[in-house]
Amino acid sequence: MHNLTELEVENLRHLIGGHGLITKKLEFYAQNCQDPELKSIFERDAQAATQAKQQLLSFL
Repeated sequence: MHNLTELEVENLRHLIGGHGLITKKLEFYAQNCQDPELKSIFERDAQAATQAKQQLLSFL
């Protein structure tokens, strides 16, 4: 267990929520994109945001 202050936990939760929102937006953009190259970029970036969120969750 990490010894985090209340402020650090609040900041982590804020960052985690932000990454979740970014993931959803990028997935939406990818689903609605006609350009295969751009679609691939959106999908890759959505996966990166999901991974970052998971890594941040490990600190809680």
